[in-house]
Amino acid sequence: MDTHTPAAEDVDLDTLRDLNHAYLQSVLNGDVDCFRRILAEDFLCSNPDGGLLDKRQFLERTAGPRPLARLTGDDVRIRVLGDIAIIHAATRYTTLDGQDGRGRYTDVWQKRGGTWLAVSAHVTRL
Repeated sequence: MDTHTPAAEDVDLDTLRDLNHAYLQSVLNGDVDCFRRILAEDFLCSNPDGGLLDKRQFLERTAGPRPLARLTGDDVRIRVLGDIAIIHAATRYTTLDGQDGRGRYTDVWQKRGGTWLAVSAHVTRL
């Protein structure tokens, strides 16, 4: 019988990989309900235009018209630092009008009450 249990950090990495994927899919599909669950109440997002959105504003923007036909994350690097995790990744996207683009993002997650929540995001476009 295998009594091996995954280390807490391995479980956290798997959870954070899943959350990162859910975050990207929610951006692509305008999934406000998913964001309500995974964003902390004090979440802040720095946008490429220099704007800063709180959770309410971010959800409102997410509920608006979706600008992307495709969004992928590459070169995903997850660092777990106790109850804080930082995710760095590159993005490639295609807008609904067919324009291709790329960028990077850095998301900060915090484990609160046993649940990982996004507390900060910073998005750039190249």
